[in-house]
Amino acid sequence: MELSPQIRRFLGLPGRHAILATVNRDGTPHQSVIWYLLRDDHLVLNSLPHRRWQANLRRLPRVSLVVENGWDQVTLTGEIETPPADLELARREVAEMAYRYMAPDEAAQIIEQRFSKEPRVRFIFRPTSIHTHGDPR
Repeated sequence: MELSPQIRRFLGLPGRHAILATVNRDGTPHQSVIWYLLRDDHLVLNSLPHRRWQANLRRLPRVSLVVENGWDQVTLTGEIETPPADLELARREVAEMAYRYMAPDEAAQIIEQRFSKEPRVRFIFRPTSIHTHGDPR
């Protein structure tokens, strides 16, 4: 699904977090506030291997994701792809996310102290439907 320029602008603004909804093994919902990167018409997600949300989406790759700015919201539903493992790319992407969400000095510090040493996994979220509320710009 192609993202409109308006949706791309809304999702691409710095500091916007996403709330990712997955389904636990027992069928209950699980929500996590996450960082993301916008790439063309998909989002890149990144995680430590032991997080519940990534285990959920490996088991059931259908997810919902909402990005909000007060009353203005974009809700995307779709499928998660798990590309082949690429630790260096995953570390570069989480470093890029750190600079998107943190002050430059804080980002550099967390990249050096944690992200450059941690095992990271990456996922591609491709939306199949988009709903808006308010005036997401």
